[in-house]
Amino acid sequence: MRKPILALLFTILILSAVLPVNASIVINSTIDDSLFTTYEFKNLDQTIYEQAFAQLNAETIPKAIVDNLKRTGVTQVGYGLPPQPLAFDNTTRTISASFYLSGTDIISYTVNTTTMKRTYQIRTEWRKLQLNLTTDYSIDFTQSLANPVESWQKINTTDLQGAIHPTYYYENKQTDTLDTFFYLVLPASASGIQVQGNLISYEMPPTLGDQLLNSPFTILAALAVALAIILLFRKIR
Repeated sequence: MRKPILALLFTILILSAVLPVNASIVINSTIDDSLFTTYEFKNLDQTIYEQAFAQLNAETIPKAIVDNLKRTGVTQVGYGLPPQPLAFDNTTRTISASFYLSGTDIISYTVNTTTMKRTYQIRTEWRKLQLNLTTDYSIDFTQSLANPVESWQKINTTDLQGAIHPTYYYENKQTDTLDTFFYLVLPASASGIQVQGNLISYEMPPTLGDQLLNSPFTILAALAVALAIILLFRKIR
């Protein structure tokens, strides 16, 4: 009896050495004209953290996402970086990586010429990829984030200014890998929200630019300016 027990204890010891308790990934993607996304890897194993510290750069994750999409034929997509895209916390072994995702294959909209409201469509398949965090450690988001967004929990989150945002939230807690938490945050003024599979659609109020373009006063002002230019040109001649 002692040998099986010792073998079991040895296996548990090995697993605990590979992955610390409470290690997790929190992904927050806030939708505007692009998707501002942050991957936060918390309480990583010391060896994995040190490898990531040496190997990870600001473009590792967004480039992996874009390259993965392009391999599947999704080409109208790109990424950008904020002023401080990457942060390491040695005390908690936490890594935070932030970037922007954009392109019409991820976020697009149409304008209702009568109401001037915009109807946005957000595609979220980009989240599913095999991410190589280091040369020796990869994370399979195709499995941990496989459930379609329409099955996620709809909650409200509050930003620093106090605005309330409709949010789709998903968590995947596992014993043999990192716990994964995903927040997909829509604009506070989004209305008529619909989700089909991994496609999110919603309406937004007219922007100031849309209102000005559709205003008769803007047209009259433009005509007045054009007429003034013509009269001035004739006077100069």
